[in-house]
Amino acid sequence: MTEKPIPSGITLNKTEGYLEIVWQDGSTCRYPLSHLREACPCVECRGGHQFMGIENAPENILKLTPKRAYTVTALNPVGHYALQPVWDDGHSTGIYTWEYLRYLCPKA
Repeated sequence: MTEKPIPSGITLNKTEGYLEIVWQDGSTCRYPLSHLREACPCVECRGGHQFMGIENAPENILKLTPKRAYTVTALNPVGHYALQPVWDDGHSTGIYTWEYLRYLCPKA
């Protein structure tokens, strides 16, 4: 059984357009904001409840083609298990769990 991922540090860099998470195991993931927006896990973005969850997440978010450049206007914690970004297009229903974010970590 693998341990659940827990962040030890979270940085939102609006100037350079990325979210960086340092995980407790020492690894670091840097997510381009526009790609992270395209990987939104909410029911609206996924096209229905049957397409939600990690099993339907993109394998490599860097291969997604963002519709445009996106920025985050607010980054809200959800309990001790997730982040909920508010995007500059007004979208705010995506809840990115630690497991989902760790899965999305851009592959080198």
